[in-house]
Amino acid sequence: MDETLKNTLLWRGRNASQVMDADEAAAADGYCRGYIDFLNAAKTERETVRQAVSLAEAAGFVPWESFGKLRGIKSGDKLCLNQRGKALILFVAGKRPLEEGLSIAAAHVDSPRLDLKLRPLYEETGAAFFDTHYYGEIKAYQWTGIPLALHGHVIRADGRAIDVCIGEDQDDPVLFIADLLPHLSKKQMKRRGADLIHADDLDIIAGLRSCPGESEAGAVKLNILRILYEKYGITEADLISAELSAVPAFPARDLGLDRSMVGGYGQDDRVCVYAALSALFSLGEVPSHSICVILADKEETGSDGMTGMRSRFFENSIGAIAEAAGENPREALHNSLCISADVNAAYYHLYADVLDPRGDARLNQGMVLFRYWGHGGKEHTNNAEAETTAALRKILDDAGVLWQTAEGGRVDAEDSGTLSRFLANLDIPTIDVGVPLLSMHSPFEAASKTDIYMARRGFAAFFAR
Repeated sequence: MDETLKNTLLWRGRNASQVMDADEAAAADGYCRGYIDFLNAAKTERETVRQAVSLAEAAGFVPWESFGKLRGIKSGDKLCLNQRGKALILFVAGKRPLEEGLSIAAAHVDSPRLDLKLRPLYEETGAAFFDTHYYGEIKAYQWTGIPLALHGHVIRADGRAIDVCIGEDQDDPVLFIADLLPHLSKKQMKRRGADLIHADDLDIIAGLRSCPGESEAGAVKLNILRILYEKYGITEADLISAELSAVPAFPARDLGLDRSMVGGYGQDDRVCVYAALSALFSLGEVPSHSICVILADKEETGSDGMTGMRSRFFENSIGAIAEAAGENPREALHNSLCISADVNAAYYHLYADVLDPRGDARLNQGMVLFRYWGHGGKEHTNNAEAETTAALRKILDDAGVLWQTAEGGRVDAEDSGTLSRFLANLDIPTIDVGVPLLSMHSPFEAASKTDIYMARRGFAAFFAR
């Protein structure tokens, strides 16, 4: 067969080494240095939104509250709509009327972690502990024996908001969950993997020393409260109105002897958050279509709540913007195109029993496009239409973006979801894209620098459509 015809008929995934020269590989490395800094500064949803707002303000975005709504929306306006510090909408008004549709990208800012309970601090056997309740889907055993940092937000009784961060500075102490030594683990190792460490046993050792001048029971707990009070002015009652979480204390960094990957906590889904933000802020001119970047919370727990994608904050925000522009929000959403940006499972040969060797994404082969990812018979998934898929294919191909497809595991092996179904339910053509990860939902995830860089290029091409 003629080689040209053969290449026309076949679609093959390509490795980055086949399409990227040394200059572009260096550009990917340079881009990921900023990404690593972002990961290290944004380990919770509040911190991620705070970083995004700071970057947006530097790029000329104006808070919605201070925007002169009475003058209407004009081409080039950049608006920032902050949803209670835990979700965010960034909007850029394009040249075309809003009713001709928006380019929408949605990613989530939350990641699996260990949340402290409402009354977390207790004393047992001469030690103080923080009692936790895990957030999102985790393997509990992965959270033992690693350094943990305490991040969070506390509202004191007097109404003052306090941000907490302990364990990130080199001079800070870190926290820890103890595991059972192998010499005494014969019974433990006979348990199912899900039961190796019971979720209710993920209690963090907070300290051993008694409060100065105290010797009665509870003196160690009292000492931890004293330390928190001296540093942050918070009391035990204030912990009830607190969002405190334990996250891995180690930093994100280059991974692999060739530095081809980024390793770190929270790349699901901050890798897509960063790619979308950096693409948005790199726009050199006013886009044709208006652009909306959504950073939503609570995806890991079902997208419920005031800051989750199931809430009305996105709908209400677009409605308010359309009202200021004197246009119909329903028409605007109907004519939009949306990419739901989330990570996907990278194929790994040692787990081939649950991964699809022909259908799953590979590291270093570009950003990933997936039309569905749900449960069983495509339950709880958007299952993007052919027309939406074709539109995105053309955008990526025209821009020379390296991309691939993914299934997310063998049929009936997978059980996951993304934001796409909630956006599609608003009558918005939506498809999932993202970056393949190894060790997703673990305290240390891995992504290819090439894939991260191509995701950024893919977002930029989408915004420029």
